[in-house]
Amino acid sequence: MVVIDDRALDAQRRYARWLLVTTRLGAALLVATFVAYAAGWVAPYVPIERLPSLWTLPAADFLREANIRPGWNGWAALIRHGDMLVLGAIAILITSSILCLAAAMPLFWKRGEKLLVVLCALQIAVLALAASGVLA
Repeated sequence: MVVIDDRALDAQRRYARWLLVTTRLGAALLVATFVAYAAGWVAPYVPIERLPSLWTLPAADFLREANIRPGWNGWAALIRHGDMLVLGAIAILITSSILCLAAAMPLFWKRGEKLLVVLCALQIAVLALAASGVLA
C-alpha cells in the first residue's frame, strides 16, 4: 500500500485552485471583452470591414497594413480598442500558469524543496522572457 503524505499534495492542490480561478477569470474576461467588441460597445482599432482582406495576409504583413507594432507592446499600446482588449483578455488567460507556479513556490520553500523552487522560478523566467518578445 502506498501512503502519500498530504503535505506533498498541498502544492498540487494550491496550483489546481489557482488554475481553476485564473482560467475561469480569464475565460469570463475573454467572453466579456469579445461581447463588448462584437456589440460595438468599444470601438475596434482595425475596422471589422477591413478584416477579411487582412486575414489573408501573413502576420507580418497584417501588422504592417493595420499599423500595429509587432509584439505584446504593439497591441498593449492600443488596449483601449475593442479588438486589442480581446487580446488583453487572452494574455491574462495564458498567464495563468505563471500565477499558479508562483502560488506553489512558497509551499515548496516551506517544505525545504529548494530544487522545485528553482525549477518554478526558471519556468516563470522562461515564460516571461518568451512573452516579452526580447528574443524575437
